[in-house]
Amino acid sequence: MLHINDLTYRIGGRELFSSATAVIPEGHKVGLVGRNGSGKSTLLRLILEEIMPDGGTISLRPRARVMMVAQEAPDGPQTLLQTVLGSHRELSDLTASAEKETDPHRIAEIHIRLSDIGAHAAEARAASILAGLGFDEAAQARPCQSFSGGWRMRVALASALFNEPDLLLLDEPTNYLDLEGVIWLENFLKTYPRTVLLVSHDRDLLNGPIGGILHLSRGKLKFYTGGYDRFEERKRLEAEMHASQKSKQEAERRHIQSFVDRFRAKASKAKQAQSRIKMLERMKPIADIAAEHVQPFSFPQPEPLPPPLVQLEDVSTGYGDGKPVLSRLNLRLDMDDRIALLGANGNGKSTLAKLLSERLAPLSGRLRKAKKLKVGYFAQHQMDEFREGESPFDHMARLMPDAIPSKVRARLGRFGFGADKADNKIETLSGGEKARLLFALMSHAAPHLMILDEPTNHLDVESREILIHALNDYDGVIILISHDRHLLAACADRLWLVEDGTVLPYDEDLETYRRTLLAKRGGNKSKSKTIEGTGADRKAARREAAARRQKIAPLRKNIQEAESWIARLGKQLERIDSELADPVLYEKADPVKITALQKKKADTESELEAAEETWLAATEAFENAKVSA
Repeated sequence: MLHINDLTYRIGGRELFSSATAVIPEGHKVGLVGRNGSGKSTLLRLILEEIMPDGGTISLRPRARVMMVAQEAPDGPQTLLQTVLGSHRELSDLTASAEKETDPHRIAEIHIRLSDIGAHAAEARAASILAGLGFDEAAQARPCQSFSGGWRMRVALASALFNEPDLLLLDEPTNYLDLEGVIWLENFLKTYPRTVLLVSHDRDLLNGPIGGILHLSRGKLKFYTGGYDRFEERKRLEAEMHASQKSKQEAERRHIQSFVDRFRAKASKAKQAQSRIKMLERMKPIADIAAEHVQPFSFPQPEPLPPPLVQLEDVSTGYGDGKPVLSRLNLRLDMDDRIALLGANGNGKSTLAKLLSERLAPLSGRLRKAKKLKVGYFAQHQMDEFREGESPFDHMARLMPDAIPSKVRARLGRFGFGADKADNKIETLSGGEKARLLFALMSHAAPHLMILDEPTNHLDVESREILIHALNDYDGVIILISHDRHLLAACADRLWLVEDGTVLPYDEDLETYRRTLLAKRGGNKSKSKTIEGTGADRKAARREAAARRQKIAPLRKNIQEAESWIARLGKQLERIDSELADPVLYEKADPVKITALQKKKADTESELEAAEETWLAATEAFENAKVSA
């Protein structure tokens, strides 16, 4: 389908591609991965012939149709359904010709072609794609211009999917989708009948429908079969093999050099020494693989506060018109809570985030917070509030007016802004660097509660992994709104569903949520029939599921409490060990403090053992209850 041969392309003297070569077979779904700024989007533009290479060729199968999601959101008075149908140029032209054509032979040709491209099912197919991306029947009948830019970009994606080009190019399609949209898109791509080249940093999307990874690094392209996890494992093994080969070669070079040094001056061995010198010259040293350094994340730890940190009792909240967006909120947050918010865009996830971050006031009910509670709030729109002409140092110094410059720079350094980047102007930063700065500013006061609304949109896969480790090392409360299931699965231990104007705990897991969502949106029709059944069956199934959840919910909570207990004791033990390992403690020769620390360590270890026993018992009780339920 796609052949890239000796591709060379430069931007401003910088070589993005250097004799890069790759082949993508017909019908394959391939993920294009590489660090931010490596040239992934540029490669898509080269394939579309929007720009031309400096050398090499890019060739496609003859008469192959190539399409990428339009960069500008569609607009106008047409309905969403009309917009998607109208995006298929051939379908629109043939339909218009059929209405005014009078030649019987031409009419027959038109109808044969309309049949070939599935015109009879076009409207149903377009409606199904729009529904999968979150537009119900009423929304599909509304004018395109009545929707916001983000929702209209979904219409642009729907148009590209509806057209079914021979080669579909997708450049970060999840950036304007919610979790529900990403789940549907992943399922749709699994059965997409043509070739796909997908640029994404979403690990689950790169593992689900993807059968190959095209890796772009230092101007070269390399194809790997399998999804992202398999690619990552292959890269790790390649690095280990490279290191082993380099180590063996260096040992051999040292052995040969030793012979040369010993016998070069001896006439009887001079010829052999010269032979080995030439051998060394031919043995080109294996170059080190330059590590692609990933900048760090490190959130400051909050001071502990007594529970509850936040308590909502029958709270309702909304905006200027006084009509509640969310009501009947009875929620509680404690230290160590890790909560992911589920629910389609428009259901109120961001409204809840604004309520918890004091950007929105309750309309009714009671909202209690701990007196010294500090809240950090991360949202993509805050990047628009950066001051042009200023540097990351300027922004951080404004929040730390009493700190000396070295402390300001140290805080920035925890988020990857070293001396070479801290003084760069905001307008020169990449999207990922701006996101890092926002993390640094949001957390500068060591908040007890961090609310993260789509925190990974501008981060590559490696940076997302670093973020996951940083969040898991953080001791405070985390509220996550994200379409990245890998992030949610790695960081969240509780799920809240924002739906039907309220927020309730969701006692199932993400996989169950995925299956339920696909059944609702038509992404898995066979399972949908089984789940739905008759009206009486559905009511009985819901009652049975509710009873099962009610029975096992306390047991699940016992496990979560035991896990939190173990985590707290583990961190406490680490701090004690760190104090006991400090040489200053022994230099001061303070036997009372040393004895106290040793006793505290023994007590903590005993308590940790008891916590682990509690966790084992709770887990066993939970598993037994699930089986009996």
